[in-house]
Amino acid sequence: MLTTLLKAKLHRAVTTHAVVDYEGSCAIDGDWLDMSGIREYEQIDIYNVTNGERFTTYAIRGEAGSKIISVNGAAAHKAAVGDILIICAYCQYDETEVETHEPRLLYMAADGSLSHSSNAIPIQLA
Repeated sequence: MLTTLLKAKLHRAVTTHAVVDYEGSCAIDGDWLDMSGIREYEQIDIYNVTNGERFTTYAIRGEAGSKIISVNGAAAHKAAVGDILIICAYCQYDETEVETHEPRLLYMAADGSLSHSSNAIPIQLA
């Protein structure tokens, strides 16, 4: 049996571009792709914190060090420059892998830079 778990997340990434007339996808700073383990052309889900939109696309490599988060093609109608996004990738793991799995979590600062990374989401208190 396989279980689908969170593989990687960019939490509160700031949309830098929304380009309708670009081939569809989401360009992500190449350094952040490498740190998160998200592969170029990998399916990603995007959750727009600003407007509540949720959609699926795929990642493409943006210029390393650029802080680019560009939502492209039809998806550009679902995000505007300055919107706050949560970008997630998921993977299927077998029972052995589930026991030791740790997602790669990147947390972004308000200015669009990387704040910190982690491998666990804190327990939500009541």
